[in-house]
Amino acid sequence: ACASGPGKVFTKKLDVANEAETIAFADFAYEKMGGLTGLVNNAGILRDGLLVKVDKETGKVGKLTREQWQQVIDVNLTGATLMVRDTVAKMVENKQRGVVVNMSSIARHGNRGQSNYAAAKAALATNTKTWSLEFARFGIRVGAIAPGMIETPMTQGMNQKARDALVAAIPVARIGLPEDIWLAVRFVIECDYFNGRTIDVDGGLAM
Repeated sequence: ACASGPGKVFTKKLDVANEAETIAFADFAYEKMGGLTGLVNNAGILRDGLLVKVDKETGKVGKLTREQWQQVIDVNLTGATLMVRDTVAKMVENKQRGVVVNMSSIARHGNRGQSNYAAAKAALATNTKTWSLEFARFGIRVGAIAPGMIETPMTQGMNQKARDALVAAIPVARIGLPEDIWLAVRFVIECDYFNGRTIDVDGGLAM
């Protein structure tokens, strides 16, 4: 989705891992808004699984499939990279300053059963720094937000015991809200001196 002002939101479905579609989306957004000054890079998927596991009943050894690995890398890393590349290229072509906000995750610190997701989100946080150095000469800043556990249909569907255990591990004693993430995104967009960093928004969980 893209927005050109209050009440003006345009949407376009795309596969961020498809290069032709990310190029077309940048063109679409520029045309609809009459310019491009920012990107909130929020597309992402999960295909969790242990890299190697043993079935407790049969003793059979199982492995994370290449498909599980590649699908997450394609969307969460390659797709995110294409979105940055094509959006920033459009800004540079039209000599517009702007800001990119990447959506990383506290999983980048390492999380059991998420080697694919953690790798993608860690790379995105690292490239936030890399791109901030590359794009500064164009007047374009890059920052990242790393959410912890946030209220979503997935967390709302957890059984109460698991939910209570999760909340007990969070120092602020609650699961985050989408509004918490938006406040961090807004800070990155509005603070012209913020650049090249990743902000953990996790209630202290990853500390």
